[in-house]
Amino acid sequence: MILSLIKPAGISSHAVVNQVRRITGEKKVGHGGTLDPLAKGVLIVGVGRESTKKLQQYSKNTDKEYLATIELGKNSSTDDSEGQLITVGDPTNVSRDTIEKVLKKFTGKIKQRPPKYSAIKIKGSPAYKLARKGNIFALPKRSVEIKSLELIEFAPPFMKIAVTVSSGTYIRSLARDIGAKLKVGGYLKDLTRTRVGSFTLEQSTSIEDFAKKYKMGDTIENEA
Repeated sequence: MILSLIKPAGISSHAVVNQVRRITGEKKVGHGGTLDPLAKGVLIVGVGRESTKKLQQYSKNTDKEYLATIELGKNSSTDDSEGQLITVGDPTNVSRDTIEKVLKKFTGKIKQRPPKYSAIKIKGSPAYKLARKGNIFALPKRSVEIKSLELIEFAPPFMKIAVTVSSGTYIRSLARDIGAKLKVGGYLKDLTRTRVGSFTLEQSTSIEDFAKKYKMGDTIENEA
């Protein structure tokens, strides 16, 4: 069973997986592409051994689409609103035209450095655990592709973008790097994933609705 669920903000992707385990009674449950706790939107979940295998392969080769709000003028220790914020520059001097020119520089295949507060492992230890201990390190840059990047709104210090990316792209890193390129700093304030491959937000189901439908025996499986 492949599900397209709506993860609410404030809980981890793993917490969603645990809820699905409790609802279905199935031990083998996994998700295709982590959303940070602050983020909301489409989370693809596989229920059962065959579905989780299928999901893992599918998630590695799919584009993802997001709506992201970036606050300019500040940097964050985690590159998002969960970290310690530091004022960097004055975003009121940034124009919409300047932002659009900068966004063009990030469109296409780029090298991106993942956030230190991520699950990427360094010698077997997740980077976020090392960062919490105060270890000094820099994750290597990786190749990603920004397939489309559009400025939706700009009301200083906030800008909202719509972005479509290849698998493995960090929107937190994109927000940080856009702020750096604008020379005022920036971090990810809010994030909604609106699409994973063929699964869209409009077609997805809340965890509560999934639980109700499952108990009633309704057909709730999505096809990848």
